Order: sequence, then structure tokens, then C-alpha cells
Amino acid sequence: MTFQNTREFARELDSKDTLNHYQEQFIFPKVNDKRVIYFTGNSLGLQPKRTKAYIDEVMNDWAELAVEGHFYAEKPWWDYQERFSEPLSKIVGALPSEVTVMNTLTVNLHLLMVSFYQPKGKRYKIICEEKAFPSDQYMFQSQVHFHGYKPEDAIVEIKRREGEHNIRLEDVLAKIEEVGDELALVLIGGVNYYTGQVFDIKTITAAGQKAGAKVGWDLAHAAGNIKLELHDWNVDFAAWCSYKYMNSGPGNASGCFVHEKHHHNSELPRFAGWWGHNKERRFKMEPNFDPVHGADGWQISNLPVLSLAPYLASVEMFAEVGMDALIKKRDHITSYLEFILHEIDKEVESTFEIITPTNPEERASQLSVFLHGEGRALFDYLMKNGVITDWREPNVIRLAPVPLYCSYEDMYDFGQILKKGILGK
Repeated sequence: MTFQNTREFARELDSKDTLNHYQEQFIFPKVNDKRVIYFTGNSLGLQPKRTKAYIDEVMNDWAELAVEGHFYAEKPWWDYQERFSEPLSKIVGALPSEVTVMNTLTVNLHLLMVSFYQPKGKRYKIICEEKAFPSDQYMFQSQVHFHGYKPEDAIVEIKRREGEHNIRLEDVLAKIEEVGDELALVLIGGVNYYTGQVFDIKTITAAGQKAGAKVGWDLAHAAGNIKLELHDWNVDFAAWCSYKYMNSGPGNASGCFVHEKHHHNSELPRFAGWWGHNKERRFKMEPNFDPVHGADGWQISNLPVLSLAPYLASVEMFAEVGMDALIKKRDHITSYLEFILHEIDKEVESTFEIITPTNPEERASQLSVFLHGEGRALFDYLMKNGVITDWREPNVIRLAPVPLYCSYEDMYDFGQILKKGILGK
């Protein structure tokens, strides 16, 4: 398709968009009494209008049933998390038994590393990407310290080549082969938070396992954003947050994946708690732990149902839409945003450098843009004029045109506001 930088063309695209009506199912902040253009769904998704009803249901059951809500609520609390199995499994490409919800992201990655990072002898090293999200870096450092190693010895970072913004697949595979029989774990972010680069999860997983390592993924920026086939790709484990592309609310519960090949491995260590114990015998208060067979066996504590309620509202919306429809629009609207940026670039003296890969297979719902010749003042202008975006040092803005609630006309309007912000300085 040949794009045009006009309002009429953007509206025509919206008229043909089968997901356009979902915009009306979200609550948008307002700036200057106008609905904002929201580009930060890669940080915190908007609130779906249906969310309040899910929370109110739990509050009403608590008020009317108190402790009996565990068993007699409309959605009994004691197995509330089981309602996520089917919809979440479709979002991440898993069997229903391979997914669960609990805790928050870094907590879950720590717990999964108890099971899947088992350094022994010379096999103790972890491969991760350079400049991983800081929480992952701190996690790796604390884990290797816990096992008695020094981070500078045990953590191997895959670096970008000089002058390049993204990590080459061939360099990932070469590093795995180089570390070889010293490699215990590969754990990488499925989508890099800074550049928006999507990694080849299938190929990297196979390479890491061929080297004798376990392979896990931090899917914070991937779940609900890219096509995942975690079961078929033979991923050992993964975890993700729910408040970005899945719109479950600030700091909300995390999802986990554990491949079924590990479900019956009684030798696999884990930190246990009563919510991971045999469901049918949980309230018999037995002294010995008998884990649920499946990802639910990694549960530890009674789940925060009030937190899970908005997450359930979101995954049920995803079940209505389907990942294929989301990805189809994601690719198209991201390409239109890219076109708008190039068009505005022609009309101003500043230079925009999109550091996200141009290959659609290596990017998702994010464009990270170096604003050469511009600074923080432009970001501030955008925010004051109703464009909610994200600033990263030294001068990068991250733009996430989330397909559930962003429109093509939003992309056009953003371009006009961006141009005014540059020309009017």
C-alpha cells in the first residue's frame, strides 16, 4: 500500500480497521480537554472500561460472602487463577497446563531461576543481552552471587557491534557456541525494551539447548505484542508482566510459562508454598509438599484476587480479538507511523533516526527514535500537547502504537504536533 500523510487517508484506514471500535472500550486521559494520543502502552497500558466491573464483582463478593467467597463467589477465589489457563495459553502459544499467574515479573524470574539455573562444575555461566532491562541485570548479579560466583566471570553479555543499535542473531549464536560447555542458562528479553528489537526466540532456544543449557525468556515487552509459540519452540521457562500490552493495571500480576517436559520432574528444585500443593488436598494441611502437575505447581502463596480481576478482564478481551488480528493491525499501523516520521523528517531541519529494526520480523509495536538536533524540550512539548510518549537518555523517544486503542488518525495528528514542536522552537 502507498501511504499518504493526510487526515483523509488516515481516516480511510480507520474506516477499514476491524479493531477500530475497541478504542471506545478504553479510558483515555485528557490534556487540554482533548483525548490524548497514547504511545506508552509499552510501559503501562490504558484501562479497559470493563475492568471496573471485574473488580467490583470481587469487592461485592467480599462484602456479601466474606471468607465464603473462596468457595461460593461467582468466580470462587481458591481457583481464580485457573480461569487464565485457556486465554493466556493462546496469547503465548502454550498448553493450558503450562501457564499460570502469580507474583510480579522479577520475583517470578527469580523463582524460575531456582529451578532452571543450576550451576555445577564448569557449567555456571549465564548469557544475556547487553543493556538488558536493569531489573534483569540486578537479578543476574544477585543470583550468581548467591551461588558463589562473581558477576564478571559468570555473566556473559552479547554486545552490539560498533556503530549498530541492534544485536545480530549470528552474534547470539556465535556467543552460545563460544561459551559452550560452560553455559548453564540463556535468559534474554524477547523484545528489547530500549530499541524494540524482537529476538528470534525459536532459533536461540534451540541453540542454547544444543549447548546443554536451559533457555528462558523475559517476555515483558513480548506478551500480548508478538506471536509466541512457547510450547512448540521448546522454551524451558518464561515470565512476563501484564500491565504493558495486556492492560491489567500498574504493577499488576505476572504470568509464567513452564514447559510440560518439566512438570513431572521430581528432581527439579523449586521454592514451594501451599498454593502450589495438590489442589484436592490443599486444605488438609499436610506436612509434605505434593506439587500440582503443571505451571500451577510453581505457585507459592494465596493469590491476590483483587489484582487478578483486571488481568482477567484483559485476557478475556484478548480472547475476543485474537493475536492474529492484533498482529495484522500492529504491523500496518507501525508501518504507517514509520512513514509519518519519514515524511515529517523531510519538512524539518532535525533528523530522526529510527533505531528499531526495519524488518517487520524483528520489530513489533514500538519504534524507538533518536531525535538528532533535538532535546528534552521537544519531549516536553509533545507531552503538553497531548502526546503521551516516553523519553530515554540521551535523546530517544519510544513510540508504541498499540493496535487495540491507537488509530491511524492518531498517527497523522502526532506527525502534525511533532512538526509544530520542531518548527516553533
